[in-house]
Amino acid sequence: MSLQMISVTNNSSLIQPGFSLLRIKEQVFLFGQKGWPKRSCPTGVFLLDLKNNELKLRPTTFSNDSCYLPPLRYPAVCNLTGDAEVENSQYLIHGGKTPNNELSNKMYVMSAIDRTNKKTTFCCTEKELEGDIPVGRYGHSINVVHSRGKTMCVIFGGRSYMPQGQRNSENWNSVEDCQPHVFLVDLEFGCSNSYALPQLQSGFSFHVSLARNNTVYILGGHCLKSNCRPPTLYKLKIDLPLGSPSISCTLLPGGLSLSSAIVTPIGSKDFVIVGGYESDTLKRMVCHAITLEDDSIEISRKDSPDWTAEIKHGKIWFGSNMGNGAVLFGLPGDNKQQTPDANNFYILNFGEEKVTEDCNVVSTEDQEDSMPLEDSEEFYITADTSLYDDDDAYNSDDEEDESETGYWITCSVGCDVDINTWVPYYSTELNKPAMIFCSNGEGHWVHAQCMDLSESMLLNLSKENSKYFCNDHCRVAMDMQTPKKVPPVKTTSMKALHRKAPSKVRTPIKKSFLRRLFQ
Repeated sequence: MSLQMISVTNNSSLIQPGFSLLRIKEQVFLFGQKGWPKRSCPTGVFLLDLKNNELKLRPTTFSNDSCYLPPLRYPAVCNLTGDAEVENSQYLIHGGKTPNNELSNKMYVMSAIDRTNKKTTFCCTEKELEGDIPVGRYGHSINVVHSRGKTMCVIFGGRSYMPQGQRNSENWNSVEDCQPHVFLVDLEFGCSNSYALPQLQSGFSFHVSLARNNTVYILGGHCLKSNCRPPTLYKLKIDLPLGSPSISCTLLPGGLSLSSAIVTPIGSKDFVIVGGYESDTLKRMVCHAITLEDDSIEISRKDSPDWTAEIKHGKIWFGSNMGNGAVLFGLPGDNKQQTPDANNFYILNFGEEKVTEDCNVVSTEDQEDSMPLEDSEEFYITADTSLYDDDDAYNSDDEEDESETGYWITCSVGCDVDINTWVPYYSTELNKPAMIFCSNGEGHWVHAQCMDLSESMLLNLSKENSKYFCNDHCRVAMDMQTPKKVPPVKTTSMKALHRKAPSKVRTPIKKSFLRRLFQ
């Protein structure tokens, strides 16, 4: 067991409460950023590069056939294999908060793709759900169970906004516990069904869940209505015959009172619970070991690390599981300004000492002098992975200078964006104006507001793999387009039409008729 303090040398503001860590192919990736911070990666997924107790965040790339994955906070994340002995290569992601503080009800499958070079490329696909779709939520859990050769995922708990009819301007952001229903999702067909079990009478948020084979254990959690953390332990057993699934729930003794705790595996059957809260004002400083057998669970007290004075006296902390017995967590420092960079970060390791070194499997010798990330890439979601092959390192020398490239530029003749007077214009903007990339020549950045782009158009352009040309270069784009060959339209002259027109038939007038007319 070891506890070491680390320093984040770049983009430390990305590590905020609600982030998740994914361990794929012996690498650890950060997922879920808070808002659109400076020098953000458009994918919202970063590689943790740990070396000599210094942590650097490096951007990642997605394949051409990937869907857009928003940076979600407090989502439910689990390994798709559901077996700690199998190498993690796919993850299920469900729910969470979007950058606009909305709740997502979508499910994503993120997998790693082998590449010939040293980088990892991801492929993200959205899983379409039908049937009883869980409402958008956060603070819930998702697990994968196996029974009779079938695989399903189990979604339970969480919080959601009040129903639309009950929300007004005063309680618009008020949340409540979700109904204590258990959702079973068929991963092959996307069918979702909800089950109301009599043993589950209230919703639980930020609980601990563990799965083995066809059994899921739900431990602790916070009930928002009663503001309590009951020491409960539920056992959900799922049977998947040829017909409808069968699910049973049993209340077991020996539960723990906790919320927002972190679980890290130290073996195929052994886990450690660390962190979390016992009450609103009391952090949980003790650790517990959990052993899962085929049909039983054993919980015992485990020696706690030598917490530093800063950790003991801090009121809040947050973190996530790094895998193999390691946990990354942070807590606010003594900075009175409460800036995001004021957080202090630690790595607590219950496994072997080499676990934290796995984050540094990528050689960075040829990345130190590479170009920095461009600002405002959040609205330039590109499927061209070659754009990041050599431009993924962070350059600290460029950190303080945004006069030449970045948000504060004169993008066009009529640009009036000022660093001193700028205010958010789009709902997705939090601290800097939105920009979009013009593909003319070598390309350049322009402010979306100066281009008179609507928010819907801006979002559509960010999701599509298409070139965009600003107002100054739209004529150039039109000239570059090759017109389609259209056969000439045959026209007929007016003289020809007159010649072809039928002549009127003239009837000869008799002379006798004329004499009678003038008499």
